Amino acid sequence: MKQTVVFDESITRSYDQWYETPAGRYMDARERSLILELAEPRAGERVLDVGCGTGSHMLLFKQKGCLVTGLDPSTFMLDLAREKLGSHADLRMGIAGDLPFSDNEFDIVTLITSLEFVQDPEKAICEAIRVCRGRVFIGVLNKLSLIGIQRRIRGMFRPSIYNKARFFQVGTLTNIIRRQLQGVHVQWGSVLFLPEGRYGRVSRLEEIIPVMKNPFGAFIGISFPVTFTYRVVQDVIRDPLAVNANHRQPAPGAVRGMHERS
Repeated sequence: MKQTVVFDESITRSYDQWYETPAGRYMDARERSLILELAEPRAGERVLDVGCGTGSHMLLFKQKGCLVTGLDPSTFMLDLAREKLGSHADLRMGIAGDLPFSDNEFDIVTLITSLEFVQDPEKAICEAIRVCRGRVFIGVLNKLSLIGIQRRIRGMFRPSIYNKARFFQVGTLTNIIRRQLQGVHVQWGSVLFLPEGRYGRVSRLEEIIPVMKNPFGAFIGISFPVTFTYRVVQDVIRDPLAVNANHRQPAPGAVRGMHERS
């Protein structure tokens, strides 16, 4: 089983600098457009970005008026996120498989290019569902894309962060999601269909390719709703608590994982 990958300072800096290149800016803009289309953030909503990295996606949600929280196992990533967001975000160190938050705490939970580097992707998705009361968005690197193939081949000949990454397919992720939430409606799409070196030259071709339910883009976005209809209270000795099944706030001491699979 893979271990959770924690980025060091040099990888963190190079990761952030890539977004300043012309290709990086264009590819990032395409990913952001898909994230916003599927996550549908609204002003005032609480967003948790799991594996928040240097905070770029938190800024995206902050610009939409959301209250943002980020979690990452790398101190170097969190330091850069603090430089970008200052006091406008709650930043914490932690791992995706053990989120330090209450049940139903966030309106939106995102895992954006973070499942690739966690020890147990299914456990990370289960945790995202547990702390969510609205919808989950997952963004991953696509195993079937031209860019995904390029990066894996490149990693055979020289060191790369992609040597440590998992690449996913839509079917793999939807199967994991539906094991947790049977019958849930899953929306998905993808962007970045061309080889990596082509961006900046033939970008117009990229923009005429259909996005939704296209399995070949390098970045896959998946979203699905989370609806909790009951919760179990663990500690009721000192403060007996009546649990309202329709109340949307987390119950103190709620047992992790005790959600209805509908």
